[in-house]
Amino acid sequence: MPGHTVSATWKHDPTINAPAKYQRACRYDAFLPDRLATLEFSLEASIAGMVSEAEHAISALNATARPALVPLARLLLRTESIASSKVEGMQAGVRELARAEAKSESGLRVGSSALEILANVDAMELAVHEAALVDVFTVGDILAIHAKLMAHAPNARIAGHLRTTQNWIGGNDYNPCGADFIPPPPDALDALLADLCDAMNDDILPPLVQAALVHAQFETIHPFDDGNGRTGRALVQVVLRRRGTASAYLPPISVVFAGARQRYIAGLTSFRGDDVQQWIEYFAGVTTRASRLAQWYLDAVRALQDDWRSMLSEAGAPRAGAAAWAVIDALPAHPMISAPVAVAATGRAKAAVYQALDQLEQAGVVVPVSASRRNRVWEASGLLDLVEKMENGVAT
Repeated sequence: MPGHTVSATWKHDPTINAPAKYQRACRYDAFLPDRLATLEFSLEASIAGMVSEAEHAISALNATARPALVPLARLLLRTESIASSKVEGMQAGVRELARAEAKSESGLRVGSSALEILANVDAMELAVHEAALVDVFTVGDILAIHAKLMAHAPNARIAGHLRTTQNWIGGNDYNPCGADFIPPPPDALDALLADLCDAMNDDILPPLVQAALVHAQFETIHPFDDGNGRTGRALVQVVLRRRGTASAYLPPISVVFAGARQRYIAGLTSFRGDDVQQWIEYFAGVTTRASRLAQWYLDAVRALQDDWRSMLSEAGAPRAGAAAWAVIDALPAHPMISAPVAVAATGRAKAAVYQALDQLEQAGVVVPVSASRRNRVWEASGLLDLVEKMENGVAT
């Protein structure tokens, strides 16, 4: 991305708890990118072809979307959100996280680490179900996504607030001198974010190119003290949803980013080094792979649901329209499920849902994960194995 550097002096500060060499004053150069509104380029034919292929892959992924498959859409949203946290080094076991999610959905206490990862699911839901649908996307919408994301973080005080000091990537923890990358100074944030929102509200560029540029520019601006990467990847999905490209199913691009994190960082670095087309080429390839991976897993989950229905039938199927069938429809959205969540997901009466869960347990469709019947959680048989493979980017 074209831009220029702004030189500044980091003031001498003998009061900080740091080695003497980091207390000294030093000079550093912050990068100030040009506005997206001024960016001019023409895609090379081969890259334009990759962009078209990626958009076709997203369209193919969304071609089978219909209201009855909403739980599958949430499965992909959940996968994208958790993988986005994984890019930042935030990880939890698949079953550990699923159980924490089920407890959280039932209003029970959850550990802080799991809660912080699950907050990214909340932020992504806000991004695609609310922020993506507003007539005019604003900086306030970005702040709302960030506030939801950081609500349970150790530094939750910064949630929804732009940084007021200089930040940096790499180098040391005490000053930006010698850092790998130094984003714009805080007094440049308002204008740059206003330009970014203008770009998100435009529809001149192909949707995939728009999403690629918005994401890379946001990461370059780095407007928050923490949570920039996760917020920036949510903005990708906002663009694709606003443009109607990913109308129901999100391509889980963070799964691919997490699988080759250094390549992802190198791509963002190339964007900051004036090689915009190389970044778009890389982003298109990632999106195509993510869309095809998602398609494979949607097919696998549908097949698994068919297996569950067969298991229920063989165990003595309840009548058509019984709650057990509705729970099977809802399970992809909740790999581990409690009775209160099943009631909310299906809209069925509490007594009917408890009967359904007993029927599904007897058929082997769900397995209880605790001996006690109090606050019981059930695991959907075979689903988390698929989820784990999808989160790891494995296609078989």
